[in-house]
Amino acid sequence: MRKDIHPEYREVLFHDTSVDAYFLVRSTLQTDQTKEWTDGNTYPYCPLDVSSASHPFYTGKQKLVDTGGRIDRFRKRFGNKSKVGAAVEEVPAETEAPAETEVKEETASE
Repeated sequence: MRKDIHPEYREVLFHDTSVDAYFLVRSTLQTDQTKEWTDGNTYPYCPLDVSSASHPFYTGKQKLVDTGGRIDRFRKRFGNKSKVGAAVEEVPAETEAPAETEVKEETASE
């Protein structure tokens, strides 16, 4: 195995700034910032906007955001599909009574 080709694998302090949560994880991330952790040691520091502590998928607090009225614009442009089904005129089907067939019993006379 060649020497000096692998990055340093060390503990890095990640900070989710949206919910103020800290994670101490082993990583090869290169950063110039450092921060002192609660255990008294200084670790490389990486601030994050989103992590599993704040992402809606992992927290179960998903919201559907209608940005710019997309749904309203779509409905205005294409209309509702339920209106198309109501616009089709119903044609009454011709009803014919089924022809009754008489079955005659033949008697066997010998």
